[in-house]
Amino acid sequence: MKTFIIIAFVLKGFVLTNHAYTQSEKQLEPKLENIAWISGNWKGEAFGGQTEENWSKPSGGSMMATFKLINDGTVTFYEIEVIREVNNTLILQLKHFNNKLEGWETKDETVDFPLKRITKNRVEFEGMTFENISPNEMNVYVDVKHKDGTVETVKFNYKKDKCD
Repeated sequence: MKTFIIIAFVLKGFVLTNHAYTQSEKQLEPKLENIAWISGNWKGEAFGGQTEENWSKPSGGSMMATFKLINDGTVTFYEIEVIREVNNTLILQLKHFNNKLEGWETKDETVDFPLKRITKNRVEFEGMTFENISPNEMNVYVDVKHKDGTVETVKFNYKKDKCD
């Protein structure tokens, strides 16, 4: 019983500490200038290969990106991504293409990630989160839904390309 009480106090302290930390992070307005740190040429590894993601600076009410995954020297797939300001919020939308630029989604279909919140070093969309580690490093967490219905969060650790 004594052990249970000690564990309960430790867990309560952990929950209160983490809750206070997340509450103390100031939420920012859903404006592209608050996530401009995403822009740049990023490289990393995921899905057993090399990844490249190139984000433009905010302009015209949007940011645009291209993504590619290379496995064994061959492109596996591409993505075109945009983050747009729409109705006083942000939305991330993307389309996938195979290595012959044949679309995975239908002509007018996009994969959409509505905004949840923005803080100084983090932007959270439903199913995708960008985390600013430093001016030359960021993590992107993507929820990947498998055919069996399970969801796996895949971490992409990116370093900014030296020419950027």
